[in-house]
Amino acid sequence: MSAIVEPVRPIQLDEIREARKRIAKTIVRTPLVRLEMGPGFPDIRLKLENLQPINAYKLRGAANAVAMLSEAERRQGVWTISAGNAGQGVAYAARKAGVPCSVVVIDTAPESKIARMRRLGAKLIPVPFDTAWQAMEDRAFPGIEGTFVHPFDNQNFVTGNATLGLEILEDAPDVLTVTAAIGGGGLLTGVGSAIKALKPEVKVWGAEPETAAPGALSFAKQSPQVFAEWKQSFVDGAGGKSIFPRMWERMRPVADGSIVVSLEETKRAMRLLAEKTRVIAEGAGALSVAAALSDKAGSGPIVAVVSGGNIDLDKFFELISSVSLPA
Repeated sequence: MSAIVEPVRPIQLDEIREARKRIAKTIVRTPLVRLEMGPGFPDIRLKLENLQPINAYKLRGAANAVAMLSEAERRQGVWTISAGNAGQGVAYAARKAGVPCSVVVIDTAPESKIARMRRLGAKLIPVPFDTAWQAMEDRAFPGIEGTFVHPFDNQNFVTGNATLGLEILEDAPDVLTVTAAIGGGGLLTGVGSAIKALKPEVKVWGAEPETAAPGALSFAKQSPQVFAEWKQSFVDGAGGKSIFPRMWERMRPVADGSIVVSLEETKRAMRLLAEKTRVIAEGAGALSVAAALSDKAGSGPIVAVVSGGNIDLDKFFELISSVSLPA
């Protein structure tokens, strides 16, 4: 069943504050900790969204989106499309609300994400990446029933994500720059909406892998772009094939651009987080840290949103073992 597409409009500060109250009993107010790098490095603080109950920020948006559904919509059950984190978020919120949930899941999603969605009671429908991406554009999938909760192009989902920005400004009032991964754009749009409403001088930068950087291309051309050289990588939770026109309309007013980092820089950031802070970040979760360390985000204070930590541990060890940190 396809979904009704709501008009794109700016997210208002009062909506974000109401969402914060609405999801307070579902999410964790995650800590902000300093990444101790020593002299010569930027002042970086980490917003640890990997500590949410589903180990990813997506719970914020999912909890708000599910809470805002009508009783009739809930009775139909809900479904979403995901590489794993949005699926976990919607499944978690749906279970809490007593609502059935189905997830059209990308078939290369890490087993840790698949296992978590199953434990949360979601019915999984594995499909190739291209099929999932097309379903997100169409907002429909053959044979599936229920109310569609889009994993990023959904006003209530993005508003839930925006609660992150309120917490960042409360815990780091001196922040000059915020970095956050771009997948569909819902995280960057949400965080940017809150930050720019309260402190418009703060720079809000996306972070993307070199293999999948439609956001940077869109900012360069000032229009939503398809990334023709897209390649699949271990960064499965970010780096889409394109920026949807509706998401570009949302993102452009509240973000300053996107910083592209290499896969090696991303792996190095994953290792750095593990060694310096004992934080396990998936590839998408480490993009913001790689961007903060790239010299393109300034000297700080920078808040890097560690958006998730859902990665198979064997894969995590393999990735961080292939890089070393400076002595």
